[in-house]
Amino acid sequence: MKPRAALLVALAWLPAAQAAPPSADDARAFANQVDAEYKERSVRSGTSDWIHQTYITEDTERLSSVENDELLAFIAASVKASTQWKGQKLDPETERKLYLLRSSQALAAPSDPKLRRELTDLTAQMDGEYGKAKACDASGKKCRDLEELSKVMAKSRDEKQLFEAWKGWHDTARPQRARYARFVELSNAGAKEIDFPDTGAMWRSGYDMSPDDFEKETNRLWAQVAPLYQDLHCYVRGRLRKTYGDKVPANGPIPAHLLGNMWAQDWATIYPLVEPYAGKGNLDVTGALERQKWDAVKMARTAESFFTSLGLPSLPETFWQRSMLTKPRDREVVCHASAWDLTLGGDVRIKMCMKPTEEDLTTIHHELGHDYYYLAYYKLPAIFQSGAHDGFHEAIGDTIRLSMTPGYLKQIGLVDKVPNDPQAELNVLMKMALERVAFLPFALLIDQWRWDVFSGKTKPADYNKTWWALHLKYRGIVPPVARTEEDFDAGAKYHIPANTPYMRYFLSYIVQFQFYRAMCKAAGHTGPLNKCNFYGSKEAGQRLWAMLSMGASKPWPDALEAMTGERQMDGGALLEYFGPLQAWLKEQNKGQRCGW
Repeated sequence: MKPRAALLVALAWLPAAQAAPPSADDARAFANQVDAEYKERSVRSGTSDWIHQTYITEDTERLSSVENDELLAFIAASVKASTQWKGQKLDPETERKLYLLRSSQALAAPSDPKLRRELTDLTAQMDGEYGKAKACDASGKKCRDLEELSKVMAKSRDEKQLFEAWKGWHDTARPQRARYARFVELSNAGAKEIDFPDTGAMWRSGYDMSPDDFEKETNRLWAQVAPLYQDLHCYVRGRLRKTYGDKVPANGPIPAHLLGNMWAQDWATIYPLVEPYAGKGNLDVTGALERQKWDAVKMARTAESFFTSLGLPSLPETFWQRSMLTKPRDREVVCHASAWDLTLGGDVRIKMCMKPTEEDLTTIHHELGHDYYYLAYYKLPAIFQSGAHDGFHEAIGDTIRLSMTPGYLKQIGLVDKVPNDPQAELNVLMKMALERVAFLPFALLIDQWRWDVFSGKTKPADYNKTWWALHLKYRGIVPPVARTEEDFDAGAKYHIPANTPYMRYFLSYIVQFQFYRAMCKAAGHTGPLNKCNFYGSKEAGQRLWAMLSMGASKPWPDALEAMTGERQMDGGALLEYFGPLQAWLKEQNKGQRCGW
């Protein structure tokens, strides 16, 4: 097909080109034709993005921008054409396709070709600048990328080193600030052209409920789990104060650079500082991986074997031929882990800079969850090839991760014996809480910040002030040094310049525990939820595959019900999982003034 043919197909359906009022039959034909063209354009755009992210140059950036411009132009024209059937009675499949076409895009482009090209150029530039960014010392001779700086954040206990790494990386985002403000203007212009007030409202409309109802739903879910986070925060703050002294206030918020992660989103690496019972059940998975000389392929094969143990198919051979599992030595790449299906036809692969660490072993399980979702639904129409909602997609691999219990780690040879005493179990739960519970408010506030930015409630002049106000409100975390509006600390997180919606991660951390509990029941598990390992359960696998195969063809409550028997997202399973830890935390925090 010629480069502009897909766009012309969409334009041909615009109302001005119709000789008669459009009918339901016209809608069905339109939806089917758009679906076919959407698939072709997505393949071209996805391929150019893959090349750009695995080989960053000005040429690949330009190629990515051009192809994304083509895809956005086609989607924008298609969405506009689809509005002529608004309010008409259509068959369920056609109605679902048109709803998803309109509401499930992360980016809406203006119809003006000049503005649309500016938008796609901006997105490519921001993505490329993030991937190339390095923090340099005053001389400009010693420069470190995010991977090097993240190692410092994870391993160092020297407050000055942590401060230097944190500030160095966050300062790299300053040049993105003006680009991002312009990006917001252009993105909102595209959203308004398809009858959304702004991009944030467009994102919130993609959950089979109104934007306002969705915002209420996320607040309801946070209210359920916030007390557990507050108990964890109180305990961790006290333990960090023993390590860093007055750098950590007795009753106030925690400085962001002391939590073991560049964004303080995951506190797992500070586990040695907050371990409930020293040495009890210490699994040292990273040490085992290093001693046994596990490489990236073995880690990926092991993750694959978990899925196949449930009765799911093996990954295609092309996965092993085409994935980027380690960082190349000869070029700049975007190391941020991601899963892909470039053809929407089963060409699944992984882009990752894997190292033999427990974190990366967890991540490869997570990313293969995406790939198995792709494999389950790739025969559906292209518009239905996504998760029931985007939180579902993020939850699958993490559901598997919850089943990576000490018993499972023993099965694959990474631990010698399974700890079997209450103190060891609390240690394991603490480690998991530092990953899962600590992450919840971070995952919530990223898009709350963007919703206010897109709506205009937060002006460009207040980007940084509002960013840190939300961190204080939800997380009890502050920057280690005063930040100003010359900074753009939001841009130091990949998903902001990459324009990747983030509420999916918050939702995934809720529903993954619902999925896990349902799969444990299917596997016949009895006893405490946190001890369940459904590895090898074909019954659990059947339930999982049935949900995955639905893709987005049905509203998400239908998919949730197929897996769990429930139609509402609920934090109860998460609270059940961490129940023993929360009871222990409350005992430890007695006499402390919790909160901030």
